[in-house]
Amino acid sequence: MKPRAGERGMLHHEHPWLGRRVEDTRTQRVGVLRAIAPDGDEPAPVAWLLPPHGGVEWTTAPDALARPEPITPDSLPRT
Repeated sequence: MKPRAGERGMLHHEHPWLGRRVEDTRTQRVGVLRAIAPDGDEPAPVAWLLPPHGGVEWTTAPDALARPEPITPDSLPRT
C-alpha cells in the first residue's frame, strides 16, 4: 500500500520536528519527537516522545507540541 500525502509509511506522518527536542505543553515535559502515528486502535495520529536521555516513551496530541530545539550541527539526524 502506497503512503498518502503527508505519511511516511506504516501510518507514520511527516513532521518538520521529527528527531528534535520539543515541549509537550500538556505535561510540560521535554522529549525527542520520534513519530506522529496512530496509537493502537485509535485512527487519529498522536505524537510519540522519548525523554532526551532515555526512558519510557509517551504520547500526546500533535497540537500539544511546542518550542522545537534549534537545528544545529549537534542536532539528532532526521530519520
